[in-house]
Amino acid sequence: MKVFLIFFSILISSLSFSQEKKSFIVSKEGKGDFVTIQDAINNTKAFPDQRITIFIKNGIYKEKVKLHEWNSNLSLVGESKDSTIITFDDYFKKVDLGRNSTFFTPTLLVEGNDAILKNLTIENSAGDIGQAIALSINANRVSVLNCKILGNQDTLYLSGEGKYYFKDCYIDGTTDFIFGSATAFFEGCEIFSKKDSYITAASTPDNSPFGFVFKDCKFTSAKNVSKVYFGRPWRTHAKTVILNSNLGNHILPEGWNNWDKKDAENKSFYAEFNNSGSGANTKLRVKWSHLLNKKEASQYQKSIILKDELHNNWFEIAEN
Repeated sequence: MKVFLIFFSILISSLSFSQEKKSFIVSKEGKGDFVTIQDAINNTKAFPDQRITIFIKNGIYKEKVKLHEWNSNLSLVGESKDSTIITFDDYFKKVDLGRNSTFFTPTLLVEGNDAILKNLTIENSAGDIGQAIALSINANRVSVLNCKILGNQDTLYLSGEGKYYFKDCYIDGTTDFIFGSATAFFEGCEIFSKKDSYITAASTPDNSPFGFVFKDCKFTSAKNVSKVYFGRPWRTHAKTVILNSNLGNHILPEGWNNWDKKDAENKSFYAEFNNSGSGANTKLRVKWSHLLNKKEASQYQKSIILKDELHNNWFEIAEN
């Protein structure tokens, strides 16, 4: 009898494991499995063999959220982009952890590989008060689809040497509001400048062939904004390329800034191809930026930029 009970217990445990949930619901009204996003994440299996999806019902979720390194293969999917809002208000001086306080401010931090973020608003609500990250990613093969990423200075931090895919997103900010060392492909996104300043601050490693690539995007601004640079080099080998995009009249004729780093003029790579709009006139661009020809531009395909030897077309999983 005792042997039978042990066998039965093992059998039940095995069945329970095999039937482990692959999806959870978060609802502020208590109409799901959890009322906070972080609780849902904390209760998912570490390093799951199959994708786990957390559906987040409409509501304002004021919480700092983290996908840890062991939260791989996890999707956060909102009920609607405009009404599923993750928000927090940390900023540099509030955190007050020394010279690197910026990196402790994210509302949402993603460290798990193969994450998918979809139909969400991710916001740092601190206001125009200094460095304050809304979304920080330090992982690999991360897709962000149909999301709004809102902030001011340093809205979106793309860290590490991973590859990230943004599609149909709205991203706004003030200064250096898309920054970091990762390779990122932005497709069909709107990039909105809230004041005269700089959009990107790439810190691309010297050995990386691509940095930030914007394709079929719209660069827009608030009404009173008229002096915006595409970017400046946070580190001297920064790479940023803009193709087939519509550029508003807030873009300065010179386009790019060297951040008082003369050597960056030779080591960075800033380029454009086939852009349109009132900010697309390249006649007065800085001499050290580049205008791609058709052959050069043909290399800027997402299948090339986001290629991963072990995970072919990983970005297509998120789109389907």
